[in-house]
Amino acid sequence: MSKTDLVNYIAEETGLTKADASRALEAMMSGVVKGLKEEGKVTLTGFCTYTAKNKEAKMGRNPKTGEAVKIPARVAVTIKAGSKLKEALN
Repeated sequence: MSKTDLVNYIAEETGLTKADASRALEAMMSGVVKGLKEEGKVTLTGFCTYTAKNKEAKMGRNPKTGEAVKIPARVAVTIKAGSKLKEALN
């Protein structure tokens, strides 16, 4: 499902206009980013938990050439499914 499909779904389910649904989705995504930056974790009870994890710099290899490459430090996001999401998919 693309972002456009999701906006259309939200608009149909809630009776909002597509513009309002798009703003609502943007606000939700912005809130998740803000929560990860400020607290490192966002929990949507029953649905999922987003967690920001610091990854240290390390050495890797270019698979084509075998050349050693330095991979810089970064923040990675993990997503763990909640119980309601797991039940809905199984």
